[in-house]
Amino acid sequence: MSTVPPVDAADIPDFPHPRSSTCPFGLSPEMRRLAGRGPVSRVRSWGGSTPWVVTSHAEQKALLADSRLSADFSHPGFPSPVPPQNTGKADMSFVGMDDPEHARLRRMVSGAFTVRRVEALRPRVREMTETCIERMLDGPKPADLMEAVALPIPSMVISELLGVPYRDHDFFQTNSRTLVSAVADTGTRQAAHARLAAYLDDLVGAKLAQPGDDLLSRLGERVEAGELTRREAATMGVLLLLGGHETTANMITLGTLLLLQHPDQLARLRDAGEDTEVVASAVEELLRYLSIVHLGRRRTALEDIEVAGQTIRAGEGVILLGELANRDPLVFPEPDTLDLARNARRHQAFGGGSHHCVGQPLARMELQVVYSALFRRIPTLRLATEVSRVPFTYDAVIYGVHELPVTW
Repeated sequence: MSTVPPVDAADIPDFPHPRSSTCPFGLSPEMRRLAGRGPVSRVRSWGGSTPWVVTSHAEQKALLADSRLSADFSHPGFPSPVPPQNTGKADMSFVGMDDPEHARLRRMVSGAFTVRRVEALRPRVREMTETCIERMLDGPKPADLMEAVALPIPSMVISELLGVPYRDHDFFQTNSRTLVSAVADTGTRQAAHARLAAYLDDLVGAKLAQPGDDLLSRLGERVEAGELTRREAATMGVLLLLGGHETTANMITLGTLLLLQHPDQLARLRDAGEDTEVVASAVEELLRYLSIVHLGRRRTALEDIEVAGQTIRAGEGVILLGELANRDPLVFPEPDTLDLARNARRHQAFGGGSHHCVGQPLARMELQVVYSALFRRIPTLRLATEVSRVPFTYDAVIYGVHELPVTW
């Protein structure tokens, strides 16, 4: 690996926060200025490090599929999204690995998330959604949409798919929130991960003794076959449990809030009825517009790479800003306009290359079901407070809201 040359940091801006309280759905002014510096430039990050940021759609798509970039968190030049004192050493399974080990572990779970298997779950997700909405309607007003609908549905879905008892949802939701926090210190994050890992390890042990029809049981079969250690199975369970509910819950609430601010677009979705193509298109545009994985996908260069006239040297950190790729006007005309009729399928909300989100078919289906049912069942749904009073999760690596008061 070549030696990384020194950098004159005089003209390098600090890494900007993607969002601001004055524009919670769009991009912060600092992020827009960063995009104006060109498709590839440097930023100043933790401890004075100066990783590269890639802002354009085309360059990001190419780099996400480039094996010369490593997702391994342990590389010295890896650009952590949180300060060093908050990083911790939590094992997040194959998301922090490179091929071939990444591919080996990923294949063990990817079969559970194929479009065919996910579509088979749609009736069950519809049933869950109707139940949650009915309970909210029967309860007091205003209601917290996060607590009543957005968090329970993906939590129940991933629990059933994995074989995790939903009765433990308070436990795994609380610890998951700690793991996605950008401000929790190392000890707190490590303790949360240790609790989840021990919990999943116990469940894997139970599945080894008495397997069922769920993903943890299938991972247990891999353990018995010597293809997987019990610890690997448990950490894979942590990853899937966390990723299976945190992102979707925040997309449900944030997307609902955004639609309530755009009544013309909301009307298009509400009037779609059973038109699955219209609903599916709307979900893609919401995913593009909101880009809730909002601190970039992080990599380290293993070799020198030429990108848009710049040389990224081996050992240097690279941050691929999906929120800017999803607002690239060369791909999405008038990108700051929410247009549910837009063909937004080229968005990079789920990443790309071999590390694209393994659960994206499930997330898409859940969002389609929930958005469609929510506005069909509650056509008068409205925000029960001012947007300025909504507690957005600026302090987390997944963007969303802590709660969303609604009434009808």
